[in-house]
Amino acid sequence: MSFSYKNFDLFNPTEEHKMLRETIRSFTENEVEPQAHEYDRKENFNLSLFKKSAELGLLGITVPEAYGGSGLDATAAVIAHEELSASDPGFCLAYLAHAMLMVNNLAQNGSETQKQKYLPKLCSGEWVGAMGMSEPHVGTDVLGMTTTAEKKGDHYILNGRKMWITNGTIDENKTPCDLVLVYAKTGEKNGRSLISTFIVEKSFTGFYVGQKIKDKLGMRASNTAELVFENCVVPAANLIGQEGDSMLHMMKNLEIERLTLAAMSLGIARRSLQIMNKYAIDREAFGKPLNFFGQIQKYIGESYAEYQASRAYVYDTSRKLDLHKEGNRLDSDGVKLVATTMSKNVADRAIQVLGGYGYVGEYIVERLWRDAKLLEIGGGTLEAHQKNITRDLSKNLNLI
Repeated sequence: MSFSYKNFDLFNPTEEHKMLRETIRSFTENEVEPQAHEYDRKENFNLSLFKKSAELGLLGITVPEAYGGSGLDATAAVIAHEELSASDPGFCLAYLAHAMLMVNNLAQNGSETQKQKYLPKLCSGEWVGAMGMSEPHVGTDVLGMTTTAEKKGDHYILNGRKMWITNGTIDENKTPCDLVLVYAKTGEKNGRSLISTFIVEKSFTGFYVGQKIKDKLGMRASNTAELVFENCVVPAANLIGQEGDSMLHMMKNLEIERLTLAAMSLGIARRSLQIMNKYAIDREAFGKPLNFFGQIQKYIGESYAEYQASRAYVYDTSRKLDLHKEGNRLDSDGVKLVATTMSKNVADRAIQVLGGYGYVGEYIVERLWRDAKLLEIGGGTLEAHQKNITRDLSKNLNLI
């Protein structure tokens, strides 16, 4: 069967995608943009705005409608993250931690009972979710985690600490978020750690916030916290799947996580490019607009080309990603590797074009630049992506 590309739009492949983009862009301009600078400066999470986004169906964007979600695909998730991060990447990161790391993960891997119990509250914004994987001394090395869960009759006893958890707390009083997916060791098999996934409610005994991480370089409008589990009692019914299933859960969900982090990079780059281009048109030097000069043309021209190349790669990858199964780690690593550094570089050039104005908060690009750096670290470091891509290519020469 031949496929006609006439009228095909990679970035808005259906009318539904186009309408979604227009809706989120309007929401971003009217609701997200006015508060972005204030919440970044105060290092606060805008919980009321977060709940308002539920009215657009964003909090369960990839969740089936039967559980209160919107039932949309990976491309829809990419659109949401690109549009939100063009204004407030910090707020968007909090959204990603909820909608992708927790909600999508639970929707894909949870039991029917678990999904019916938790997803409606998460999709409606009644509850805020998070995912706990990283630990104080363990980041990318997931198998090196020390958090444990020991089964005792009809429950597990969870002990350990999780670090750098976005949405771990929702306010200045260190109030935990409502629900956390926690990864923990449940023993060993053939000399290899068994990692299992648990659903932990904030009311569970022995669960509390250790510290809220302050004074971050960027992403200040999202809360980051240490989560502590001291003999935390978790019902056995809150184990997702079977003991040892977490590696499957992680690998499947990491693809949409890394893809949407790359989409955030697109939003940062697009906004930075728009700002520097307008400034170069309006600002004059030596009687000429800035964009008359070759140095400025280089910054703008390279930024536009790199942004468009990354955007095409991200949306092509989203088009091929199946949310229900693992299968495209190569390109989910690839888009994050390329797009995150691209966005940081574009924001950096925007600061250079604006000069002193670029260095202050009023002109936005300094915040975008600060926020962009986290995307090279969180959700997998650049070095982890380079390793994964090299290993995947070494196993199958036909992938190129």
